[in-house]
Amino acid sequence: MDTDRSLGRRKAIQLTGIALIAAGSGKAASAEMPYRPLGETGVMVSCIGMGGFHIGGPKVNEGEGIRMIRQALDRGMNFMDNCWDYNDGRSEIVRGTALRDGYRSKAFLMTKVRRKDEGIGAQTDR
Repeated sequence: MDTDRSLGRRKAIQLTGIALIAAGSGKAASAEMPYRPLGETGVMVSCIGMGGFHIGGPKVNEGEGIRMIRQALDRGMNFMDNCWDYNDGRSEIVRGTALRDGYRSKAFLMTKVRRKDEGIGAQTDR
């Protein structure tokens, strides 16, 4: 595994392109997924992550959303993001369904919370 902490713009674009092509084609990516430690936790997360908003959106049916999530996990992408507020909770339902059958153990899932007086933001200690 590469221990260089700087990914670089060109390498990030190349890896993103490879991941997108692989996800769309149903074939495995030809480059190794780069990982970095998450802060001081010791957890290694993929440098490329998958957000959650589009997963529950009107243009993606549930089956397609599940397929995208599982293909990303099967190809080594383990950092995923979601929020209970995305698409009135539909994004979380699709993500939860996709993470069944052993897929939950492959994912490092980040979520966000929103207080009435704040917009959506990463969960923080107060």
